[in-house]
Amino acid sequence: MSNAVATQRTSRRAIVLAAVLLFAFLFLTARILLLQVFSFDKYQKKVLDQLTTESKVLAARGEILDATGRVLATNRTIYNVSIFPNIIARAEDSEALGQRIANGLAGLIEGLTAEKMLSHISHKTELQRTVARGLEAEVANKVLRFVAEHDLYDMVTVEAAETRYYPYGTLAAHVLGFTGSDSQGLYGLELQYDKALSGTPGAYITARDSAGNELPHQYEAYQAAVPGYTLQTTLDAYIQSVLEEQLEATMIESGAANRVCGIVMNVKTGAVLAMATAPSFDLNEPFELNDYAAAELAALGLPEGSEAYRKAYNGLLLESWSNKAATEIYMPGSTFKALTCSMVLEEGAVTNLEERFFCSGALAVADRLIHCHKAGGHGSLTFTEGLQNSCNPVMMTIAARIGTDCFYDYVKGFGMLEKTGIDLPGEGGSIFHSKSSFTSLDLATASFGQNFKVSVLQMITAISAIANGGELVTPYLVERMTDAEGNEVYHHEAVIKRRVISEETAQTVAAILEGGVSGDGGAKNAYVAGYRVAAKTGTSEKIGDNREARIGSCVGFAPADDPEIAVIIVVDEPTDGSRYGSVVAAPYVGSVFRAALPYLGVEAVYTEDEEAERTLTVPNLVGLTPEAATELLQNSEFFFSFVGEGDLVVSQSPIAGSSVVRQGAKLVLMLGADLADTVKVPDLIGERGSVANQRLIDLGLNTAVVGVRDPASGSATVSKQYPAAGEVVPVGTVVTLYFPYEEKRE
Repeated sequence: MSNAVATQRTSRRAIVLAAVLLFAFLFLTARILLLQVFSFDKYQKKVLDQLTTESKVLAARGEILDATGRVLATNRTIYNVSIFPNIIARAEDSEALGQRIANGLAGLIEGLTAEKMLSHISHKTELQRTVARGLEAEVANKVLRFVAEHDLYDMVTVEAAETRYYPYGTLAAHVLGFTGSDSQGLYGLELQYDKALSGTPGAYITARDSAGNELPHQYEAYQAAVPGYTLQTTLDAYIQSVLEEQLEATMIESGAANRVCGIVMNVKTGAVLAMATAPSFDLNEPFELNDYAAAELAALGLPEGSEAYRKAYNGLLLESWSNKAATEIYMPGSTFKALTCSMVLEEGAVTNLEERFFCSGALAVADRLIHCHKAGGHGSLTFTEGLQNSCNPVMMTIAARIGTDCFYDYVKGFGMLEKTGIDLPGEGGSIFHSKSSFTSLDLATASFGQNFKVSVLQMITAISAIANGGELVTPYLVERMTDAEGNEVYHHEAVIKRRVISEETAQTVAAILEGGVSGDGGAKNAYVAGYRVAAKTGTSEKIGDNREARIGSCVGFAPADDPEIAVIIVVDEPTDGSRYGSVVAAPYVGSVFRAALPYLGVEAVYTEDEEAERTLTVPNLVGLTPEAATELLQNSEFFFSFVGEGDLVVSQSPIAGSSVVRQGAKLVLMLGADLADTVKVPDLIGERGSVANQRLIDLGLNTAVVGVRDPASGSATVSKQYPAAGEVVPVGTVVTLYFPYEEKRE
């Protein structure tokens, strides 16, 4: 081989080697570039994950307040206990140590067994493992003492955490909703505004060596959490409690088989002052059945722990959480007639309120004979009387004058074909005929609120459009939001969707509805002395297996001449006694107005007759001297007397805060320690109101009435009394007389 050939081969080898080395260099350079630049964050995180333990620091969840600043939802501190299995496993005599820790914690923490603790400890490769959550401070302190006594600081830790707390328990449960174990909103406002309430979480980072031991503090880092916003709602805790009290009362007295619900709303702005469903549930224990659901579950007789039992339990739980007022829909029945009359007046289809109509008890429409609720009919009656007496043929007649297209457009205008847009999750949508298939027969039944469904929220919003002068507003629940420093970050502006009817039409319909309450209309049981209440009742059918099932309702607003609030109550399937809205809903709507209007600063204006029928509220005189009590009462309308001897009034009858009928109102004030004179309560069942009232006055007893406007009238008889006949009570005691509400069919 020549030297030239050898040189060429050497050169080729050198070139190949150089190429290989260059390729290797470029590959390594590219790899280093990829790792150091493009994948730096990824591998840095892996390294940090191996060297550090990051504990998430949850942000303090924002509070939820009512309109006056009362706290409806807040946070409270609880404690979680964790162990470090990896460190326990490496300790000297680790088995005995683990047994001691297991026995010690099991003896301090309810529900935690030594066997369960040993199972936790057996996960020897884990750095940290939580063994108990949600402990109260008392238990947490016991655990801390145990840790200190046995020098277990590196093996057992107690960490403070926050959990949601609702000071009023069941109040506004369906509106507020609740959170899960991770503080995430699950229902209601807690879900709707979860992001705003949650804030931004922080982190506490602890560095550890390869053996899992904590490194010195200089290797720790803390990133502060940003607290969530505070929500100030439109709810008023007092009005909410009044509404819930009335819903509970009608649910019990009517035997409602499918719950009841109600709303109180500002008609001018759409602010919801109260919204409730009965029965309620405890927000602090949302996964436990309320008493009604628990009783229903027990009645099923299912074996506890079985699949059928769990399925029934979960079904009842979900039903108890459902906000009936916003998510469910129903046939509104005769309450819708207020809208029908508004349409025809606005269109000029009726120009004279005294125009007369004739109701024979039924009206032929297309191929159907549609009946009035009053058997035999109302006979001759005016347009005004047609609405006040809830006459179906009158509604069908006037609706036919404006026709299907016009009627349909007004249904849409009143918001019945769209969701209201309230700031709550899961709002229900209506079911109505399509415009293309809306026939004259559909028009007839729709005119009196049958054969379509709307939500309770849609219904009160539509009625509010009549109350406020003709404008459809958007209901809402959150008024403003503030950050942790109190800076306002959001403020609600009232949203008016559109004008539906003129102010003149709205005022005319309001006056007619008010006449039905103050006069002898179907809503007369919603009457409140001193206030002009406009209201309409309804009793609608339910489409389903039970053709006899009904929904009784009443919706109204007050004061009728300058409305402030609207109230609606819907009773689903009353089973005990009357099924009509005039009995199961109207009196309770009246009771809400009676409590809410004075609270809101609406002054009562009494007629002469009302002034004579008014009740008096008993003042608190306990602790006063006889002279001071006399001075306080001398210009009042109470008759009063002292019993016994002493320098102070030590008790009184009736008690402070009681309401008694003005006529013959009597106070007995006990001095010193002597007891009052006593008297036996007479049997007043079946007595006329005037007779019963006078018998009580003659015995020195006071009267309170439920169910009639004038207890002295001779037109009503007592159906129930409290205290019962024969009971011995102090002179001056209030005896409550119950009179049956007059049933009006709609």
